[in-house]
Amino acid sequence: MRRLADATQAAARPLLREHGFALPAILSNWAAIVGDGLARDCSPERLARDGTLTIRVAGPVATEIQHREPEILERIATYFGHRAVRRLRLVHGPLPKMVGRAAPAPRPLDELETRAIDHLTAPIRDSTLRSALRRLGLAVLGAERRPS
Repeated sequence: MRRLADATQAAARPLLREHGFALPAILSNWAAIVGDGLARDCSPERLARDGTLTIRVAGPVATEIQHREPEILERIATYFGHRAVRRLRLVHGPLPKMVGRAAPAPRPLDELETRAIDHLTAPIRDSTLRSALRRLGLAVLGAERRPS
């Protein structure tokens, strides 16, 4: 027995492709399609019937997106297996808040790294400043990724 949702989805897929209902997949998988770097600076908003994808862009990254439009269109086509989007339309404005996207957890520091930060901050007389700089040092070192 197959689930009804699987059969319905398989039957409806060609019709949905033809009429541009790829937007939910574009919205939910935007970072996977265009990469994390671009996904932080732009957000897809709407897909018109003619295949025009409206993208909200923050700041000066619009020029880069305009320049990379052929690459972005190719990535979307590769992701869907067809040309779901034919052109991009850029709209300037603030991006929606990223909900549920937490920063990656810092890597645990070894004892040598912790001691090095303590050694560097020890001469600072102001305890509040010393504590703040120590936390900053731990965060910076923890954010660095070691080569695998």
